[in-house]
Amino acid sequence: MKSKYSLFLLLVIITAAFFFSFKHYFAQDELPYDDDQEGLNEQIVFTFSHVVAENTPKGLAAAKFAELVEKKSNGIIKIVVFPNGSLYSDIEEISALQEGQVDIIAPSTSKLGMISPTWGVLDLPFIFPNDDAINEGLDGPIGESLLQSLQNSGMKGMAHWTNGLKQFTTNQGPIIHPDDVAGQTFRIMQSDVLKTQYDYLNALSIKESFNSTYDLLDSGKVDGEENTISNIYSKKFYNLQKHLTISNHGYLGYAVIMNDKVWGAQSAETKRILSEAIEETSEWNRKQAIEMNKEQLESIKENSNIQIHELTQAEKQAWLERFAPIYDSLAPQIGEKLIFDIKKLKEKYETESTVD
Repeated sequence: MKSKYSLFLLLVIITAAFFFSFKHYFAQDELPYDDDQEGLNEQIVFTFSHVVAENTPKGLAAAKFAELVEKKSNGIIKIVVFPNGSLYSDIEEISALQEGQVDIIAPSTSKLGMISPTWGVLDLPFIFPNDDAINEGLDGPIGESLLQSLQNSGMKGMAHWTNGLKQFTTNQGPIIHPDDVAGQTFRIMQSDVLKTQYDYLNALSIKESFNSTYDLLDSGKVDGEENTISNIYSKKFYNLQKHLTISNHGYLGYAVIMNDKVWGAQSAETKRILSEAIEETSEWNRKQAIEMNKEQLESIKENSNIQIHELTQAEKQAWLERFAPIYDSLAPQIGEKLIFDIKKLKEKYETESTVD
């Protein structure tokens, strides 16, 4: 009798798990009619997987998006967020989305080079001189063309979220001049464009998942890494590294992507709510990322012994000259027009900075 009861309980659990996994495909009991929610007649749940901590620009943006969607739909649509790689690592999440195992992800743009090499344009060194350049690049034809490039891969590009600009950390430092990187080993994201940069600097680079970075640093398998201040702070990389260089040498951002079949199955009203919420979240994210990186740099200064050096304009110029050939050398891979457009944007903001 006990075994029959256990079998019945197991079947109930399996059925419940299956139902929850596909909940957004099935109608629930009819809800009271609401003019504001015309077109929404079922409870809808979307799963959102990402790999960073909740107290980071991406983690906070995911929570903000879920909050706005629930509010705009009067609780009918829910976004269930799984942070910290609790469902999938940053190496696994794209295939998981394409296979329908998760509904929404926000991978770093560096990972998307495997889908379309055009995404490598955002990994070029010193391509965005400041936050205004980031905003213009992502909001204009460059950002839109990148999202459109995902269409043939079973994915719906919804928005760009930003984390900010990257800095160097290392135990073999300080890193001030390009030659200081030579001979060191760095953990980088899965990007051939990033690897090319370290090749230019005569350094070794290891493509590993974000959540493996702490262990790589702690074990001494790598000398350093590159990241935004918020990631360096949230993952406590500053406790393992002796030197931090404020270089602003690269962009780190995310593309918010939805499974295209799941998107296509939604009503016009659901799509409207999701689109409005993602747009509002994106604007909020940019302001939040800037403030968070500033505040957490101050926290690192106050709470650690890491040595911090900020590149002077003259020092930065040496880096720009070293990397100058890389843009044209990667043009056949990324796209000639895209390289032309991003260089033009870069030069615009460099000129404005010089005038100021």
